[in-house]
Amino acid sequence: MTTSHLWQLAETHALFGWSDVTVRGVNLTLEGPKPRFDVYTSLDKLDEAIRRSAEDGWLKMLGIKVESWDGLKRWVVENWDVVVEAAARRLGEGIRDQLKTLRNSLNDDKVAREVVAPALLLIQAERLGVNEVTLKYFGAVVSGAIDGDGHVSAASKRVMLASGERAIAQLWAAALATHGIETKVEKGRSAFIVAASGVGAARLAGLYFRYGAPLLEGDDRLKSHKLAEAVKLGAEEALNVSWEGLRRRAEDGLVAADLTISVGGAAVKYNVYLSNKVELQFQSTDRSRVELAARLLKQAGVNTEVKKREDRDVWYVVATTDKLAAGREKLRKALAEIVKKAVEKGWIDASKAEGWLKKLERGLTLKEGWPRYKVRLVEGALVVRYETTNSGNIEEEAQWFRNVGLVEGVHFTVKMPEGGQAGYVSVLKEGLAYAAWLSVYGKDEEQRELAAAFVEYILRRAEEACGGAEPCAVYEKAKEIVEEGKAWGSLKLEGFVKELEVNGKTYVVKVIGGEAVEEDRGGRKLLRIKIKAEVGRVEGGHIVDRVVREYTITYGRYGDDNEARGFAYASAKAPGGREADAERLAAVIEALTGVKPKIRRKSDGTIEIVCGREHLEGFARYAELANTIKRWLEETRRR
Repeated sequence: MTTSHLWQLAETHALFGWSDVTVRGVNLTLEGPKPRFDVYTSLDKLDEAIRRSAEDGWLKMLGIKVESWDGLKRWVVENWDVVVEAAARRLGEGIRDQLKTLRNSLNDDKVAREVVAPALLLIQAERLGVNEVTLKYFGAVVSGAIDGDGHVSAASKRVMLASGERAIAQLWAAALATHGIETKVEKGRSAFIVAASGVGAARLAGLYFRYGAPLLEGDDRLKSHKLAEAVKLGAEEALNVSWEGLRRRAEDGLVAADLTISVGGAAVKYNVYLSNKVELQFQSTDRSRVELAARLLKQAGVNTEVKKREDRDVWYVVATTDKLAAGREKLRKALAEIVKKAVEKGWIDASKAEGWLKKLERGLTLKEGWPRYKVRLVEGALVVRYETTNSGNIEEEAQWFRNVGLVEGVHFTVKMPEGGQAGYVSVLKEGLAYAAWLSVYGKDEEQRELAAAFVEYILRRAEEACGGAEPCAVYEKAKEIVEEGKAWGSLKLEGFVKELEVNGKTYVVKVIGGEAVEEDRGGRKLLRIKIKAEVGRVEGGHIVDRVVREYTITYGRYGDDNEARGFAYASAKAPGGREADAERLAAVIEALTGVKPKIRRKSDGTIEIVCGREHLEGFARYAELANTIKRWLEETRRR
């Protein structure tokens, strides 16, 4: 295996105990240089794992009696008809020929290592159906595939597996379909991609998170970035929290209740205790069950680690008031109900409970590891700022932004502490929007994930700033900026078609192409947006008076506020004269931006079309214009 991720080294070492490690070079990442490792282990290790599974594990449950990797390959070949039938029933008859051909390639280890896992999942579905036990193995196998050649993106709501052959990708699609996960097989740059999106991606991410390798806590270098994305995406699955059995224990007078968290078919019942704090815990001699308990808590917004009792083989997780108050609303609401019922019964002092309830009802959603940014509105503008007297913390935060790709003075500003007064790092509107853009279109997975984490955190802080009030103006403003950023470059001009009404007339706008260019004019930096389009008027159900023309809107900075404004002028030489040309140009602008421009008619007959910042943000949604618009805004903003 080749990797630069220490979490992959740790996971595979736990599985195979590799001892042969070679450093082949260095990969440059946003977090700095990382060694590129090649690790090796003996095939005997794999044979040993297969023997153990056949004796007392997954293979035994499937009725497979083999003792080696070669034996497992032969068994799959001998039972290939079961695999083909299962796949054809889920994906259609068209897959049969591809899979029959694939069978002849299973002697090749390079092919077999990709085929065996989805083949066994299909056989499991045929023989054992779908239940809590088979779901556990399904999730574990899928997590191994995602850890190796998979990708998880919470920003785009997609989970993908990669394979060198279409038939193997189709096999994975069929295996995922056994658990109701719809996918599309797409041709990527160098491989075929099995992609789940939306609800299917959330379910797949949830399974990956709940049933994957043990969570590696502590050193951040050992934390899987894929798991971090899976937690965010899996959080979109329906989370259910319920409680029952409120009681007062006879042996110690402790107030207790049972609380159940369930997500996607997995459920764990925890104990809740009320003493001098609110405490939730789960313990078992089965470590995998405790691992699941920790993962469900994480999906409920509570970070906790699996620990072992010193005196016996018992594993446990525990979370108390402050950590629980950082959880999702459903969990906090259930815990608050338990506290209120205990107060009603006179089992808990009301004054003590008041502090717990205040935390649980308000929520402590500060993201672990992030400094506390203040998010507020000042005269309608969003202010995002971290203040501290610690200059080292400010420099560390500024460097983090630089590493992600934000530019000081353009996306964020820094003021170091002086004379005992606090300094700050302030994220500008352009910075939050750019971070949102990077979360979707960043140059690599690492940059996208870092940006997405920051954007998610700021949105949560904005929501907190409202203190539960509805509607939340701070959150809505932050969300508007984030959505604006994500929309940059998301559309294409070429081929764009829209029908709309201008001055009581219906027009059809068909865009042929366009570009944005910067130009220096007398020491001023101007932005020219050029759109070539065909505009026709609808009359009697037909398009008439079609005119193809290139329109130019020229933007500059004006006034004390350095406002971005654009101007265009109707042509007297255009078909129908200035009035007709002005209507066509207004139709093009409104069709592309969703905002009507202003039309000014001057005494000399000139017709001026005026666009504002809202139009420019609309134009920035198109890939052909976005980068130049973004650069012009950054270059011309007032320092």
